[in-house]
Amino acid sequence: MATAPCCLTCPAPALMSEAGLGPAAGPDGRLRCPWALGSADYLLYHDQEWGRPVRDDVGIFERISLEAFQSGLSWLTILRKRGNFRAAFRGFDLAEVAAFGPADTGRLLSDAGIVRNRAKIEAVIGNARAALAIPGGLAALVWRYADGPSRPPVTTGDVPAWTPASKACARELRGLGFTFTGPVTVYAALQACGIVDDHLSGCFRRGAYS
Repeated sequence: MATAPCCLTCPAPALMSEAGLGPAAGPDGRLRCPWALGSADYLLYHDQEWGRPVRDDVGIFERISLEAFQSGLSWLTILRKRGNFRAAFRGFDLAEVAAFGPADTGRLLSDAGIVRNRAKIEAVIGNARAALAIPGGLAALVWRYADGPSRPPVTTGDVPAWTPASKACARELRGLGFTFTGPVTVYAALQACGIVDDHLSGCFRRGAYS
């Protein structure tokens, strides 16, 4: 497994260091994962969403899609555009997105409120079609890759960029026709959806949803 001086798993690469950073006190004095202190948007996302279990197909699909759009960009950029993404992709409703045609692709490419990358847009549409064909649904598939209790990371340096489970999940998704869902992107989605708890051991949100 790769460990992270990286990048895409925790949302704020600028707050990483080679040695890793431990929890830091927020404005209310409570200890948090240090990336949460990078902006007010990160703080809210960390406290209210990141690591909270998501068990429905739409929620999982949205997070996988947003992680795909984030590839190569700042997560903060995606977070601040999330409302625009939801509007543009019809709330990430699988059936609606799967029905998108060339006119919708053109509409999305002209939408300045989202990331206008043709390959990523077409990947999301194709992934919606692939998700609809999964017996039992996308959420059930992804949750099969939940690991059992593990030793919590102490610093950001202990947080991996991917794991054998995310690599296996990415492989299964690829076999089903998904694209832009490599092991790192999948691991970021597993973290975001609470399938993995990567809040640091001293963070006040660690274990909050168990």
